[in-house]
Amino acid sequence: MAYWLMKSEPDCFSIDDLAARPKKTEGWDGVRNYQVRNMFRDTMKKGDKAFFYHSSCAEPGVVGIMTIASNAYPDPTQFDPASDHYDPKSKPQEPRWLQVDVKFERKLKSPVTLATLRQHEPQLKGLTLLMPGTRLSVTPVRPEHWDYILKLAGD
Repeated sequence: MAYWLMKSEPDCFSIDDLAARPKKTEGWDGVRNYQVRNMFRDTMKKGDKAFFYHSSCAEPGVVGIMTIASNAYPDPTQFDPASDHYDPKSKPQEPRWLQVDVKFERKLKSPVTLATLRQHEPQLKGLTLLMPGTRLSVTPVRPEHWDYILKLAGD
């Protein structure tokens, strides 16, 4: 099993939105970055675990845990002209963009803010989220970082 951190702006899609979905499952759509697409395709697998991270908000941070509920498949929003994520260069026979389904597992007992993560940088050395210039919405998390973040949350 691999571990991930997946960012979403809570005013677009939050941990509570995921928990409210039928079967507590939703497609993680709209990713338009080739590096993340390749991680979806080549590395992320059904059964992996992911932190749900609220980004671009008053207090960004890790707020919950999800399970990757599917392997990668074509993101349907790339073909929908009414979607914000429409890509006119992507064709159904040659899709450019992929998504995975995620399933809500639980909220953390206490969110772990970005400020808290930064305070623990020595213990989280190598966590992609804390590296300068990293802007990816999906990043791998090493098992020792996963465990440490759970301890910070009181889980």
